[in-house]
Amino acid sequence: MDLVGLTVDRSRSPSGLHFAPGFNVAGPFIDRHVAEGRGVKVAIRCAAGDVSYAELAAQVNRCGNALVRLGLAPGQRMLMVVKDCPEFFYLFWGAIKAGIVPVPLNAILRAADYRVILEDSAASAVIYSPGFAEVEAALAAGPSLALPVDAAPIALPVDGAPHCLRTLLAAEPAELAARPADALAPCFWLYTSGSTGRPKGAVHRHRDMVVTSELFGRGVLGIAEDEVIFSAAKLFFAYGLGNAMTFPLWAGATTVLLDARATAKNTLETIERFRPTLYFGVPTLYALQLQELERARPDLSSLRLCVSAGEPLPAEIFRRWKERTDLTILDGLGSTEALNTFISNRSDDVRPGTSGRPVPGYQVRIVAPDGSEAPPNQPGRLQVKGDSTAVCYWNNPEKTTETMQGDWLDTGDTYVRDDDGYYRHCGRSDDMLKVGGLWCSPIEIESRLIDHPAVLEAAVAGIPDASGNIKPEAWIVLRTGVSPSDQLADALMLHCKSHLAPYKFPRRVHFVAELPKTATGKIQRYLLRTRGESP
Repeated sequence: MDLVGLTVDRSRSPSGLHFAPGFNVAGPFIDRHVAEGRGVKVAIRCAAGDVSYAELAAQVNRCGNALVRLGLAPGQRMLMVVKDCPEFFYLFWGAIKAGIVPVPLNAILRAADYRVILEDSAASAVIYSPGFAEVEAALAAGPSLALPVDAAPIALPVDGAPHCLRTLLAAEPAELAARPADALAPCFWLYTSGSTGRPKGAVHRHRDMVVTSELFGRGVLGIAEDEVIFSAAKLFFAYGLGNAMTFPLWAGATTVLLDARATAKNTLETIERFRPTLYFGVPTLYALQLQELERARPDLSSLRLCVSAGEPLPAEIFRRWKERTDLTILDGLGSTEALNTFISNRSDDVRPGTSGRPVPGYQVRIVAPDGSEAPPNQPGRLQVKGDSTAVCYWNNPEKTTETMQGDWLDTGDTYVRDDDGYYRHCGRSDDMLKVGGLWCSPIEIESRLIDHPAVLEAAVAGIPDASGNIKPEAWIVLRTGVSPSDQLADALMLHCKSHLAPYKFPRRVHFVAELPKTATGKIQRYLLRTRGESP
């Protein structure tokens, strides 16, 4: 089999991708670059230094060899709780090349969450970055093989000597033949971020990363070999995995990694230092960066385009960012189950306040409560069909049946399609409010609140009033320098009343320091509902 093992022909399938027998996805993402003369080019840039494509390929091979020598067998799961660093790449692709299933995990979970995933996945190994105390606390209930990436070496059964991943790599050969697989075979898992409860392991196939990289990365964003990409969204979840790893590797481009928690200050500093051309963020971070730009003037001139996902990007944030930086933010919708973005605005086709139009290669429909396809301007559950969707949830047939409906994936989101074909997010289906018998979108109210100059972020949930009737309430994070007051709360209610239908204004306003969110930046409105008070 050649190093790529696939062809592209738009006339033969929605994705246009056709895979050779024995296809292992490490071929097109890792092995082909040296063969195509890209060996000396920088693949990864970070504070610790640069990694060339040749070095990346060698370290991936060393890592695959090390995992096999440690006793991991094809099909076994390897959990990864690893910072955004080159070792993440080595582990992920080394495992895939050797036939082992990598499972990147959210690095900010609690020990109890890790214990649940350890048990659910029946993982054979955990590889982790030292310093994640919650991971280390959970390892007592984990597999016998737990290996730190660097520092704090521990004794391993292979030779009884102290090791960390870096010492193991130094002793391994730099050649490794890819284990033959199949485009439809399980390749890696991603646990959902748990925006509505217990995480679920979405099982993805070898073809899935190729599909998202070709259809969205290259097809919509136009990522080419000369691109330099920086994603504030981390590698451990689907959005960051595509942005910071698969999209640049597919194009032979360069990725910039930030191993610290993303903040407004350090992300802007990273853009100024490493000069990326494409930047991926989330709405919360864009709002915080706008505050930082009021007192700082970093050089953002290298950027050609910005991208957002995770939560709907309010039109007001789009407007402020464009006004401040002269850069366009492309908002879109993706999911862990679909792997990356399948509805998006385009650089030449932007409608603020919407998710845009379907990405070519995906089919999207809005389903009414009676199961029929909803007409324009009528809300319903959003479903998507495409070649990157997960095959199942591991060990969860009930949720698999509920979500993976034949070729269609039920996203759990409520959407409306307007007369021009643009899709607008109304919220998670469980978040929709019925106020006085009328449906109400929390996102519509949140977007209006964010229009107010005092508001940085807003979340809305339905809370029963004294009579037991559901009414909207708002949780507000104020901009720096603004103080909460009863007068401001009244002003925010009036701001909503004067712009929205009368029943849509929040009946109470809670001022809070932060909103409950998943690692992907999604607001956990169910936590607001269950508490019924400020978090």
